[in-house]
Amino acid sequence: MSDPIRPIGPKIIAVANQKGGVGKTTTTINLGAALAEQGYNVLIVDLDPQGNASTGIGVVPQDRDLTTYELLLEDVALSEAIRPTAVEKLAIIPATVDLSSADIELISNEKRSFLLHDALRQTAIDQFGFDFVLIDCPPSLNLLTVNAMVAAHSVLVPLQSEFFALEGLSQLMLTIREVRQSANPSLRIEGVVLTMYDARNNLSQQVEIDARDNLGDLVFQTLIPRNVRVSEAPSYSVPVLEYDTNSKGAMAYRALAQELVGKNARRAA
Repeated sequence: MSDPIRPIGPKIIAVANQKGGVGKTTTTINLGAALAEQGYNVLIVDLDPQGNASTGIGVVPQDRDLTTYELLLEDVALSEAIRPTAVEKLAIIPATVDLSSADIELISNEKRSFLLHDALRQTAIDQFGFDFVLIDCPPSLNLLTVNAMVAAHSVLVPLQSEFFALEGLSQLMLTIREVRQSANPSLRIEGVVLTMYDARNNLSQQVEIDARDNLGDLVFQTLIPRNVRVSEAPSYSVPVLEYDTNSKGAMAYRALAQELVGKNARRAA
C-alpha cells in the first residue's frame, strides 16, 4: 500500500523512447552501473517484456521467479521482487516474456495506470535505501510505458544520432504532456541523451545541432559514442564499465551519471 505522506524516497526516472534500437536498455544498464560506481544505491526496474536489461546485467531466466509481471498483476511484495546483481549497489526487478500480456490484462483494472506507481511508492522501498530507480520502458507507448511515466519523477530520453531521430520525439513529448495533465502533474523531462554518436560523421553532428536548437538545455552535454565495447558488453552479461572500464563508452556513461547528479543537485538547491 502506498503512503501519500511518506518522506521523499528515491529519484525515479523512466528511460523511454517508443523507437527501438536507440540505446534505451544500454543506457539504463550502464547509467545504473555508473551511478552505483559513484556510491549511489540504484534499482533497475525491467519493464520491457524482452527482458534485455535483466539479461544484460547477468540475471539468467531461471533466476527470474518473481518479476515485474508479478509485481504489477499479482500483488507480490516489492521486497520479494527485488534481487541483487553482481554489480555492487545495483539491484534489479527482472522481467520475462510474461509481461507481454500485461497490456491486455491491465485493461480491465481500474487502477491500470497506477500499479507501478503504487508498487514503487510504498514504504517498503525505504528499507533498501535506493537513491535512484531507473525504469527500462518497452519500445512503445503502451500501458506499461504509461505506468512508468505515472510512477516516475522524470523521463530520460535516449536519442540515436541518426537521420529521423527527432521525428518520433513529438509523439513521446505528447504522451508525457498527457500523463502530466491526467495522472502525474509533477512529471518532467529529465533530459535527452544522444547515443551512438560518431564525431567523424557529419550526420551525427547535424543531429546534435538540430537537437540542441530544438530542445536547448534539455539535451545533456555528455554524448554517448558509437563504441564496439558498449555493443559487446551485453553478450557477456555485464555493464561496459565492468567489461572494459577504460573504454570510451564506459567513460561516457560515467560522465553522464555525473552530469545527471549535478543537474539534480542544482535543482534541489
